[in-house]
Amino acid sequence: MPPIIVQIYEVQTPSEAEALIELDVDHIGSVVVSQDGWKLPQLKDTMETIRSSAARSSLIPLYNRPESVLRTLDYYQPDIVHFCEALADRENLWTFCDHLIQLQMSVREHFPEIKIMRSIPIGQTRKADRIPTLELAQRFESTSDFFLTDTLLMNSTGADIDNQPVQGFVGITGEICDWVTARKLVRTSRIPVILAGGISPQNVMQGIQQVRPAGVDSCTRTNAHDKTGKPIRFKKDLVKVKQLVERVRAAEKSR
Repeated sequence: MPPIIVQIYEVQTPSEAEALIELDVDHIGSVVVSQDGWKLPQLKDTMETIRSSAARSSLIPLYNRPESVLRTLDYYQPDIVHFCEALADRENLWTFCDHLIQLQMSVREHFPEIKIMRSIPIGQTRKADRIPTLELAQRFESTSDFFLTDTLLMNSTGADIDNQPVQGFVGITGEICDWVTARKLVRTSRIPVILAGGISPQNVMQGIQQVRPAGVDSCTRTNAHDKTGKPIRFKKDLVKVKQLVERVRAAEKSR
C-alpha cells in the first residue's frame, strides 16, 4: 500500500517550511488570506523552499474569482491548489458548485501541472446527514485530484455558514467531522481522500484505522498555543507535528 500522506497547514514562512521538511511532512500547506493583498514575497519564498525538497506545496486562496485565482497560481506556482468553500445551506448551492467546477476546469486548462484539491464538508457526528457530502463529491470528482474531508460547524437548523472560523469557507474548526461519513466517501471516491477536521497526535491513529484515508491533514491541533491555551494561527508546534508524523508512520506499519 502507498504511504499515508501527512499534510500540515498553515505554513507561511520559509523557516517553518524547512522545519516541516525535516520532519518528513509530505504536503506543506499555505494560505493567501486576501484577494487584495495576494502578492506576498515571503510566501512565494516559502513555496520555493518546499519545491526544492521532496515535499509538495499546497496553496489555499480564500477567494474564487477566476482571474484572481489564475493570477495567484501564476505567481506562486504551487504543486497543489486547494479550494475549500463551505458547500452547504447556500441559496442556489448547485449553481454555486457549477461555478466552482468551471473554475477548476480553468485551472486545469491553464496550469495542467498543478493538482487540484477540493474540500468536501462533513458535519459533526449526529449532524452529518444535513450535508449532501457524497453528492457534492460526485459532482467535483472529475475536476479534482484529491478530496479533503473537513468539519463544517452546524447549528440547530443546519450548516452555520456565516459563523465558520473563516466566513464562507470550511476548516480550522479544531472539531472532528463524522468519521462514518468520511469512511463512506473513501469507499466511493475514485480519487484519494485526505482526512481533516480536528486531527491531532492523540487521535490520528484512530482516524486512520476507522476511515482508511489516503492521507491526514492537521492545522489547528498542531498549532502552537498562546498563554490562554488558544491555538495561534500560522504558528506550528513542531513537537506536535513530530508526534503526529511518527504516529502516522506507526499506523502504516499496522495496516
